[in-house]
Amino acid sequence: MSGTRTQPADALLTTSASDQGWFGQPKGLSTLFFTEMWERLSYYGMRALLVLYLVAPAERGGMGLSAASAATIYGWYTALAYAVSLPGGLIADRWLGQYRAVLIGGCVIVLGHLSLALPTKAMFFPGLALIIIGTGLLKPNITSLVGSLYDQEDKRRDGGFSIFYLGVNVGAMLAPLICGTLGQEYGWHWGFGAAGVGMTFGVLQYWFGRRRLEPALERLKAQRAAEAQAGSKASWDLSKTEWKRLVVIAILFVFAAVFWAAFEQAGSSLNLFADKFTRLTFFGRKFPSTWFQSLNPVYIILFAPLFTWMWAALGHRQPSSPAKFTFGLLLAGLGFLLLVPGSQHALNGGLVSPLWLCGVYLLNTWGELCLSPVALSMVTKLAPPKLLGTIMGFWYLSNAAGNKLSGWIASYFDSLPLPRLFGYTALMCLGAGVVLLFLIRLLKRMMGTTR
Repeated sequence: MSGTRTQPADALLTTSASDQGWFGQPKGLSTLFFTEMWERLSYYGMRALLVLYLVAPAERGGMGLSAASAATIYGWYTALAYAVSLPGGLIADRWLGQYRAVLIGGCVIVLGHLSLALPTKAMFFPGLALIIIGTGLLKPNITSLVGSLYDQEDKRRDGGFSIFYLGVNVGAMLAPLICGTLGQEYGWHWGFGAAGVGMTFGVLQYWFGRRRLEPALERLKAQRAAEAQAGSKASWDLSKTEWKRLVVIAILFVFAAVFWAAFEQAGSSLNLFADKFTRLTFFGRKFPSTWFQSLNPVYIILFAPLFTWMWAALGHRQPSSPAKFTFGLLLAGLGFLLLVPGSQHALNGGLVSPLWLCGVYLLNTWGELCLSPVALSMVTKLAPPKLLGTIMGFWYLSNAAGNKLSGWIASYFDSLPLPRLFGYTALMCLGAGVVLLFLIRLLKRMMGTTR
């Protein structure tokens, strides 16, 4: 590290293109890729099992709650896991720094899963609380570190975030297959414990891979040093351009929340639909209902390289970030619209083909690829460097709001006809997409960029 500290701040801010040690991307991306992969295995392992554990009767080791109560708890848990990203970002910006915040957050998540692995219901909510706190420290700050691997003009940024997002989805793919199978076939606490083992691997990998992150850490230090040399401005003493960009982030925040309200039905209403109304056989072999939640990450792994190539091939002709958001909302709406006739068949008393859910997850995945990695890249690019952790934490509140709304929507699973439930969800996304379509030009002007 001593060799880089003597370089001028400006040099550190403009040399990311020379770091091409991992598939043409900065070497530090590999460390962050695998850390996020293991953290997402722990999170999506919980996501796959939580609602099913809550509604399972006591004789099967569950909590025996109604679908409405289970969806409400699910909504609060997933919402809080993202909501605490805001204080997590603030703590990193002002005290811990991004690297230590991620490390401590990972350790707290491990403790949470160890608590849930104990075969006692008394540790259930304390375990959830620890996972929420740890996720709040880890999630916004690991994303900030990814953004710090690149300077502002590095055209690999969107592609790098798509690769990082691939790591998210490798973990998400393995989670239902490992944690879901263990939980449904051998006992819920085995599934919860397996998620903690995965997070332990993530923490160890992050610790031993610190050297690869040195350029990003030094770039963050250089940015803050440059701000300090420029004067003793208050944190929110920003230029007019910076304020406009923050307004863009705030507007897109609302549309992202709508998208996540639909997308996160995967862990609640779609999870229950798979368990109760879908034929769980493939070529005559039965499989756990949680396996459907691996479809989204499998699709991500298949299509993320295609989307990465597509954005890179289009170059300056590619759609703007707001336009990509629009595509994401419209695709999610079409996904839930597809399920309306499928759920009508379920109401008529028959188990539906797994292909219905395969189609829904495919359209939702295409929407996610248009919105989520692009959003992460956009926020790290538009946010003032001195507020990066704070703004990234704010951005994750869109996931929190979407997850809370998702839990509220899913709470009507037993009381509202399923075609209406899924139809209303589709209309919500399609309507938001049409509104955003008319805002694209305004948002591009406020961003000060064609993208």
